[in-house]
Amino acid sequence: MEENLKQRSNGATEISKVALFGPESTGKTTLARQLAAYYKTEWVPEFARDYLQQKWDEKQQICDLEDMLPIAIGQVQLENELALKANKYLFCDTNLMVTKVFSEVYYNYCDPLLHQAACQHEYDLIFLTDIDVPWAKDDLRDKPHGRESVFAVFKQALLEHKKPFITLSGDQELRLKKAINIIDDLRLAKSMGFSTADFVQIYQHGIAIQNIQAQLNFFRNGIAPIDLVSPAELSRGILELSDKEFEERAAFFDVHKTDLKLNKFVPASGAASRMFKFLNEFINDFDPKNESINAYINRKKASELSIFIVAIEKFPFFEAVYAKLKEKFVNFDFLDRSLKNFYFVKILLSADNFDFANKPKGVLPFHDYKTHIATPVEEHLLECMHYSSSNKGSSLHFTVSKSHQHYFETTTASSKVRAEKLSGMSVDVSYSYQNQSTDTIAVSLENKPFRDTAGQLVFRPGGHGALIENLNNLEADIVFIKNIDNVIQNNIDKIALYKKGLAGILLSLQQDVFEYLRVLEEGVVDEEVLQDMVLFVTEKLNVAITSGFYTETHERKIEILKTILNKPIRVCGMVKNEGEPGGGPFWVRDNQGEISLQIVESSQVDLNNEEQRKIAQAATHFNPVDLVCGIKNYKSEKFDLTKFVDPNSGFVVEKNAAGIAIKGYELPGLWNGAMANWLTVFVQVPLITFNPVKTVNDLLKPLHQP
Repeated sequence: MEENLKQRSNGATEISKVALFGPESTGKTTLARQLAAYYKTEWVPEFARDYLQQKWDEKQQICDLEDMLPIAIGQVQLENELALKANKYLFCDTNLMVTKVFSEVYYNYCDPLLHQAACQHEYDLIFLTDIDVPWAKDDLRDKPHGRESVFAVFKQALLEHKKPFITLSGDQELRLKKAINIIDDLRLAKSMGFSTADFVQIYQHGIAIQNIQAQLNFFRNGIAPIDLVSPAELSRGILELSDKEFEERAAFFDVHKTDLKLNKFVPASGAASRMFKFLNEFINDFDPKNESINAYINRKKASELSIFIVAIEKFPFFEAVYAKLKEKFVNFDFLDRSLKNFYFVKILLSADNFDFANKPKGVLPFHDYKTHIATPVEEHLLECMHYSSSNKGSSLHFTVSKSHQHYFETTTASSKVRAEKLSGMSVDVSYSYQNQSTDTIAVSLENKPFRDTAGQLVFRPGGHGALIENLNNLEADIVFIKNIDNVIQNNIDKIALYKKGLAGILLSLQQDVFEYLRVLEEGVVDEEVLQDMVLFVTEKLNVAITSGFYTETHERKIEILKTILNKPIRVCGMVKNEGEPGGGPFWVRDNQGEISLQIVESSQVDLNNEEQRKIAQAATHFNPVDLVCGIKNYKSEKFDLTKFVDPNSGFVVEKNAAGIAIKGYELPGLWNGAMANWLTVFVQVPLITFNPVKTVNDLLKPLHQP
């Protein structure tokens, strides 16, 4: 009996078995037939149907407990016979786990032999068929009600016995399409050495197996460095405007913004741990019983700590922390000065008190005004109303981590009231998270997929380049992009002038681009008009036209210009290089030999190459993350921004997981490879527009002080 329940091993035939698993009338038979037809192979029908139909026809008896083992044996025999005839795949309308579940549901009992065989049978993939299809009545079906509870039992059986599965929902056409894509991806995953359980984990994470394949190739082969041609400079890739010209562009924007939907996009994920890194090091290494802070500063050459302590009363959080210290220590004012400063830092970072290093930057106190302390969230709200607004309304979007959203919502509630009262307009604030489908696989230092203690694959966030998905989901014509920590105390009118100036440049260029595209769409374009377009593309949009363009047919020239012009546009502020960190603007050559303007980080450059290093060091400007983006085409349709990413860029980084060194892959940066194929214009803006707070001591700079 036990031998009759054994599943035939795939052996050398390399047949992939796919089982359809689920309650009655959930489309298993239809899908098995469709898949077998698509892959030109065999499918295994449900043995029980013929067996029970014959029993009914001959004896007018329905299924009972004694039928379970004969049904199971017949099903296994049928599957084993058809496995010999199958071509690459065998699709099973049912399996012994279905029989086991029905036995338990109907009779509250399962024969031990059936139970053992059902648990031992293996399939390359199991599809759990959902109950979102209509019930189809026939002689053998008797449970049209309570489908939810039956489905739950089926799902639990797979979970309980650790059977990797994927749930299929939707109508027949959608299920077939999904199933085919999944089966093809599974075969690719298997060829890469992944198990079915690995594949299901990847699938449930929402990551395309092709992306995993590309990431593993990056780990093994490295990422080709950027090929720098030369730095972008004034009049050679960077536009220089006078203040009067900025005012004219800003006025142009104000005139034309009325019918546009504007949004401000602020990447704000992550905690402020780096901002307080030197203070954390101090707390972990300092022994207040045996050492003074001055001795520690001398021993560690801790100049940042020295600056922090000397200027401690100038920080916007000083009064709040001092009040908490007075509350906790009755005799605080009489403590030794070194001890006072130690307790100040400890309470500032303590999880039971201010916990600043573990909170997002956006909600920390940055600026001390006469009436209140302002956070970056409030400063961004005010900025948004100054330049990213039309018709007395504005929209501000933060990308945040899920665990931090409550901080933002609490901070925004009070800040919004003040900002709206001050400006006389309303602001709509929205949030999004980095999609887990943009996570990337982690590997060991030997480039093997890294697993946790439970044997699960480990994935890491894909970096801020993943936010191109969040930007892609915004409903807006024009989007302003600025980092969460790049805010200023006072001088907001100056900041607004330059932001609106950049937006005015964008709108002016966009109008010309859209008009040219409409002309090209009509198809009746003479050579003179084409030459005007070429001049516009090269001089205004900094796009290099290859010599081969001029030997093309007239019709082909039209198609080339359409391709060049029909792209999202970004206008990027660039600041003179005065020692501040940031990616730089460069002319770059891609692997097709085409030259374009790009924002490049030093980590993308082969600094061991003397020529490339010299070009990188010759940069005259850097990128302060000051972008204005046009994300709709000339027909007012949204671009799919994911189509304009350079998939061959990104960053391989070394990280630590539970004390083990691993490698991770970070996606092309949001304003680097993620926007590599946009139309790009660089404009010089003054240094006042760049005021990042990388460490807490940056809050002591004049533009962050009252």
